[in-house]
Amino acid sequence: MKIVTILGARPQFIKAAAVSRELLKHKNIQEIIIHTGQHYDKNMSDIFFDQMEIPKPHYNLDINGLSHGAMTGQMIERIEKILIEINPDIVLLYGDTNSTLAGALTARKLNLKIAHIEGGLRNFDLTIPEDVNRILTDRISDIIFYSTDTAKRNLDAEGFSNFPVLLQKTGDLMADTVLYYSKIASTASTIIKDLTLLNTSYILLTVHRSGNVNEESLRSIFKALNEIARDYKIIFPCHPNTKEVLKRTGISIANNISLIEPVGYFDMLQLLQNATYVISDSGGLQREAYLLQKNTLLLMEYTPWEELVENNFSVLTKIVAEEILDNFYRMANLKPSYTLNLYGNGDAAAQIVNTLLAYRGFDD
Repeated sequence: MKIVTILGARPQFIKAAAVSRELLKHKNIQEIIIHTGQHYDKNMSDIFFDQMEIPKPHYNLDINGLSHGAMTGQMIERIEKILIEINPDIVLLYGDTNSTLAGALTARKLNLKIAHIEGGLRNFDLTIPEDVNRILTDRISDIIFYSTDTAKRNLDAEGFSNFPVLLQKTGDLMADTVLYYSKIASTASTIIKDLTLLNTSYILLTVHRSGNVNEESLRSIFKALNEIARDYKIIFPCHPNTKEVLKRTGISIANNISLIEPVGYFDMLQLLQNATYVISDSGGLQREAYLLQKNTLLLMEYTPWEELVENNFSVLTKIVAEEILDNFYRMANLKPSYTLNLYGNGDAAAQIVNTLLAYRGFDD
């Protein structure tokens, strides 16, 4: 059984690590990995393959730094040639990036079977590129793996029960990776010591969503963060796009906010495990924070991971300085029950692989 996995961004590498590890347990499965190159910074790409035991990509397309249309178009052209050559049994896609959409469109035009992991998520805002990508990918997939009841409700509301698609609930792959790698991150990472953060109270910050990476939004965000930094140290692994806008606009950043380069997964887990709170616009980090029992302020007005907000693990905010500040202190006072199991027991990858084998009629 030949499975082509198409990846291009940090969250996909993290999820794919769990599935690739499970695929290797099955002697009758060959996985061929295509890395589109969408995330081109070494600390946002290569390091994940090195650290997380993901098999090295068979193809690296090195497509990055382009507009959405140019990037997606070049990916389709390059992916098509590879898929025609390989003729896989399944094309496996993750999440909501341009790489995901390019893989889905190419596979569909070639009448290849598509499996979409983390389907059914919606922001209900078509100005968000990721929302467009996930909606279109879901609609042309043959298998949709979803991990929450909210995702299933979204799919039902859009009529997916009437489409020729298999809807399969699994746990969340983020639980697989956090449970597996948190056991070894403490010995594999030295970032806490290197940043002299031992016994230090700090907030872990990430800002990278396109809606936040503009001058107006970043000025509001950092006006609030500069106030919060009066009481807390803030560690900010800075995405290259965010760094460029901050540099170009000259936005004021308090001395107690430490901008560092993007970090590998083990370092991020260590920063997260030792943080007091999290402030983020990352879909992945908000779930990782829950799994490691950290309250989170979400720099967004809506999250498809509604259960985190409904159960008081996270707080949403408009990107207005005063509201960010108010919602931060509201988040800091939450006392949720982290005994609530939202995302499974760390066996989502096994569920996914077993479903793929059964779907294509393969026996182990």
